[in-house]
Amino acid sequence: MKFRIDKKYFYWGVTAFIVIAAAICFYYLLFHGANISIGFHTVARIAMPVLDGFLLAYLLTPVLNAIEKKIIIPLCIRGKININKKNSKRIRGFSILITVTIVTVVLYGFFAMVIPQLIRSIQSIIFQFPIYINNLTVWTTKLLADNPDIEKVVTDLFDQYSEEMTNYLNHNLIPQMNGILKSISLSFLGFLMQLWNLIIGFIISIYILYSKELFAGQAKKIAYALFETKTANAVITDVRFTHKTFSGYIVGKIIDSVMVGLVCFAGTTLMGTPYSVLISVIVGTTNIIPFFGPYLGAIPSALLILMVNPLQCLYFIIFILILQQVDGNILEPKILGDSTGLSGFWVIFSITLFGGMFGILGMIAGVPIFAIIYAGIRSLINQMLLKKKMPVKTNDYMDVGSIEDGVFIPYEPEKGTFSKSGQNTDEAQTEKNEPKDEVEKED
Repeated sequence: MKFRIDKKYFYWGVTAFIVIAAAICFYYLLFHGANISIGFHTVARIAMPVLDGFLLAYLLTPVLNAIEKKIIIPLCIRGKININKKNSKRIRGFSILITVTIVTVVLYGFFAMVIPQLIRSIQSIIFQFPIYINNLTVWTTKLLADNPDIEKVVTDLFDQYSEEMTNYLNHNLIPQMNGILKSISLSFLGFLMQLWNLIIGFIISIYILYSKELFAGQAKKIAYALFETKTANAVITDVRFTHKTFSGYIVGKIIDSVMVGLVCFAGTTLMGTPYSVLISVIVGTTNIIPFFGPYLGAIPSALLILMVNPLQCLYFIIFILILQQVDGNILEPKILGDSTGLSGFWVIFSITLFGGMFGILGMIAGVPIFAIIYAGIRSLINQMLLKKKMPVKTNDYMDVGSIEDGVFIPYEPEKGTFSKSGQNTDEAQTEKNEPKDEVEKED
């Protein structure tokens, strides 16, 4: 007699096991979350070179594809070179070599041109800082002398907060100098560690670029092995959408920020703005951060110019406002298009949320990540509505008061929500709750 397992009891056992395991995991997460966080950070630190390699490979893939498909392969076809498996590997290796060379030369040229200018600008700021403070003091004194009311307000504020500032310096800042120096040292060591991880990641990225089609094929193979065919197709489609959103947004934002930095450099140079290279680098770099980036770059730049020449600061503020309007209305829409599909509110929401959770990196990557989440939720809601045979366009629900038997009944605030028969539902509810008249009571 063969032993046969009842599938019903087997499923019950599996369900009970999953529930118990989930309860244990929830308990451990709730009361031992710090250990999980430490373990997660440890794994992330160990795997950081590999993650850097994947990120660099992802950023270099568009350049590699353009060089390989639009330059190298057409040249091989014209030269009547047979593109077989062996030659394809040679073409890929040669394309990677050209890609790495171009990127290295561009980065070296950029830093060789910018870094000396930045160093000179920073040195000039340090050496001439007392002069700038004196100029700012003279300008402020002259401004206050011509406006006695403002002078009185500023003097009162200075008297109020100067003692607090002195106490803070003597009792808080100076005793903590050892801790501050230690933090700076650890930050420098962390920077060297990140630089080493970046070098290792660059080497790993070359191997990833060489076999990127193989890795993509293996990922698809795993998807079809783990899921049903329909589910696997949906997963692959979602991954392609994620790739399109990320690549379109990140690459487009980098190009847009470079153009903003170049335009800022040209404009500040023509206006004779001091430290034009330093200011252009600040404005271009912070422009990568959506919405808040232009202000994060403009405010410290304006303060720096204000210490040198207040009139130039005014010109710079006017110029940067015009530049941001041109970027927001012309450059950015042309480069990025509608790559995220998010409204202004959701852009601000995603920047605030992910920026609070992950800092500057969250502010940069928060918009495309939230766009993917938003698209997934929208797709799920649309599928649920289609199953109910209801429209998926939001405009169809703007003026809906109720839905009865598949018919959309509009809502009129003055009259209340109307039912299918046209009777005011508010009035109908009132009539239902009111007592019947005397004749009805007698009957």
